[in-house]
Amino acid sequence: MKLGDYRIEIIPDTEFRLDGGAMFGVVPRVIWERVCPPDELNRIRLQMNCLFIETPTEKILIETGIGEKWSEKETKRYGIFRQKPFSQTLKEITGYEPEEITIVVNTHLHFDHAGGNTTNSGQWKTDSGQWTIVPQFPNARYFVSKSEFEQAENPHERHRASYLRENWACLVESGQLELKPDDYEVVEGLTMETVRGHSETMQCVRLNRGGQMLYSFADLIPTRHHLPLAWVMGYDLYPVETLEAKKRLLPQAVQENWLCFFYHDLDSPLCRLAEVDGKLKAVKVETEDLCQQF
Repeated sequence: MKLGDYRIEIIPDTEFRLDGGAMFGVVPRVIWERVCPPDELNRIRLQMNCLFIETPTEKILIETGIGEKWSEKETKRYGIFRQKPFSQTLKEITGYEPEEITIVVNTHLHFDHAGGNTTNSGQWKTDSGQWTIVPQFPNARYFVSKSEFEQAENPHERHRASYLRENWACLVESGQLELKPDDYEVVEGLTMETVRGHSETMQCVRLNRGGQMLYSFADLIPTRHHLPLAWVMGYDLYPVETLEAKKRLLPQAVQENWLCFFYHDLDSPLCRLAEVDGKLKAVKVETEDLCQQF
């Protein structure tokens, strides 16, 4: 689809699963299971939807999914159901190879957002008994906020398991990782803004182009099922601040008819919002419809 002179594509990584109780926090299972039926392990199905943005001068990837460096045990734990490599999906949808990506942006460095930053090289390090990890996008500049990087390098017990240094360490060594302010512009019209809630330093994405606003909520509102104000993840470090951010952003999204992007939504990552009988409803947007509009 096109927003002005920018081309936008959604690149799904792979289905995976997380505990439904953790994903919906204080909301009772008897309520959330109506919209997200859990499996026998109480896990719900999720996706990781990355954004590809092509400008006249850049090929940008926002988020890189969960990556492919997982052991068999970890794959089973997270219910990772990978049908094809991310690089293949990227090529099929955009026509570009990983080597052609010029900028990679991470909203934060949790493993399900930054896992695809790097990949196994296929070379075994005999001294450490591990695979050599290399950048998956060897010619790209990688952007993350300095505040988030410092959190990732020095995590506390509450979110330590979400940060895996293998997803960024080799980027530091190669000089590809660029640390940015809490709020910054990637290219004209594409800005990152830190929104406290899920964590202290996670960022959301604003793309203002062609008279349209596309807003990616990252993990602030991970799926369209998290639109009700009280439906806040148990993973959030600052749930009250997540609630306040939702109260601020969602009315604006309705009033200004934003394109709303939900990173973890399995079926409908791109929606517009409508208020129906006092409740917010997500209306799926077909990319073909947008192509006809613009």
